[in-house]
Amino acid sequence: MSVIQWSPAAWGDLAAPPAALTRTFSVRVPPAPLVTREAPAHQAAPTRTRLWEITPWMHCSIVGTCLATGDLRHLLVKLGLAAADVDDHAAHKMGVTIAARHDVAGKLLHKTLDTRHRLTINHFARARGEDEVRQFWRVAVEGGDIPGAYWAVMTHPASSRALLGEAFGDVHMLSHLVGAANRADIRRLRDLEAARTVLEDKVARQQAAMQAAIVSRDATIRDLRAALAQRIADQPPQAESGGDAALRALVIDLEARLGREAARRQAAEQDRAALRAEVLRERGLRTDAEQDAAAVRADLAAIEPLLVDATPAAPAGLPRLDNTTILYVGGRPQLLAALRHTSARAGAVLLEHDGGIEDNDTLLASLIARADVVMFPVDCVSHRAVGAVKRGCAKSGRPFVALRSASASAFLAGMARLATAP
Repeated sequence: MSVIQWSPAAWGDLAAPPAALTRTFSVRVPPAPLVTREAPAHQAAPTRTRLWEITPWMHCSIVGTCLATGDLRHLLVKLGLAAADVDDHAAHKMGVTIAARHDVAGKLLHKTLDTRHRLTINHFARARGEDEVRQFWRVAVEGGDIPGAYWAVMTHPASSRALLGEAFGDVHMLSHLVGAANRADIRRLRDLEAARTVLEDKVARQQAAMQAAIVSRDATIRDLRAALAQRIADQPPQAESGGDAALRALVIDLEARLGREAARRQAAEQDRAALRAEVLRERGLRTDAEQDAAAVRADLAAIEPLLVDATPAAPAGLPRLDNTTILYVGGRPQLLAALRHTSARAGAVLLEHDGGIEDNDTLLASLIARADVVMFPVDCVSHRAVGAVKRGCAKSGRPFVALRSASASAFLAGMARLATAP
C-alpha cells in the first residue's frame, strides 16, 4: 500500500496548508510480473516460457549471458539488421530490443538460444518442480555452466518469480565479480608493463657493458698473443741436451697414450649410456606388458561368468544395469553403435563424448552431472580429457572406470564390474 500526499504550491504566507488543500490518496501497486504466459485454455500442461513473455528488464542479462557475441552478430546479419562489422555493444543493444518482440526476429532469437543450449534444456526438463529446478541451477553455478542453465531456468515452466529473481541475482553478482577481477588484472598488467620497461632498460645497459667488456678482453688477448709470439721469435735457439730430449719424448708418448685412453673411455661411456637406455626401455615394455596381461586376465575373469551355460535360476547373458546412465568418453567412433546396443540390452543408457575432438569441452561437466558412472579407454583418449573427467567426477561425486582399451570386450568387462560392485 503506497500513500501519496498532494499539496498545492500556492499557499501564500500561510504557516501551514489548509486541511481543504491537503489530500491523501491510497494506491495499491501490485508487483511487476516477471513472466507473461499466453497459455490457451485447452492446454493440459504448462509449456516453456517464450523469450518475449519474459519481462523486458531481464532481456539484457539473458542476451548478454546466454548468447555469444559471434552468434548474435550472425543472427543480426541474417535478419538484415546489422552489418558484419557491427561492434559488440551495438549488437547487444539490438539483441535486447528484438528479444521483447513477438515477431520473426524474436522467434528466431528464441530458436537460436534453444539450439545453442539444447543439451542443458533437456537436462533441466527432468526437473518436476521448483525445488528440483533450483537444485539443478545450484549445481550448474558451482560447476561454472552458467549460460545454458540460466536460459533453462528462465524458460522452465516450474520456475517461479522467486526462483527467477534468485537466478537473476546470481548472474548479476557474477558480473560484478568478473568486472572486479578484470579491473584487478588490468592494474596488474599495467604494473607488469612498467616493471618490464624498467627491466628492459636495465638489460640493455648490461648488454652494452658486457659487449664492451668482451671487445676489451678480445683486444687484450690479441695483444698478449702478439707479444708472446714476438718474444719467442726474438729468443735465440738453444741446444737441447740428451736428458731434455728423452723427457720431451716421454711426455709426448704419455700424452698420446692419455688421448687414446680418453677416447676409449668416452666410447665406453657412450656404449654404457646406450645400454642403460635400452635396459630402461625394455623394462618399461615389460611393465606395460605385465599390466596389459593383468588387465586382460581381469577382463576375462569378469566376462567368464557371462559365458557359462544358462540355468533356469540364473540365465546367462549381459549384466543388468537397469536405470543406470553411463558416460563413455573417448573411444573409437565406429564402435559406438555397438556399445549403445550393448548398453541398451543391459538396461543402461549410454551418453557419449569424444574427449574434445569435435564435442565442446564445456559439455563434459554437464554430461558428468547427468551420468551415474563415467568410463574411458586409456588407449584412446587424450590426457587432457582424462584430467577433466577425474576433476569432474571428484567434484560431482561420480565414480569413473578406466578401461584397458577401446574394445567392446573391455567395455563389457567394465559393465560386469559395475554390476557386481557393492
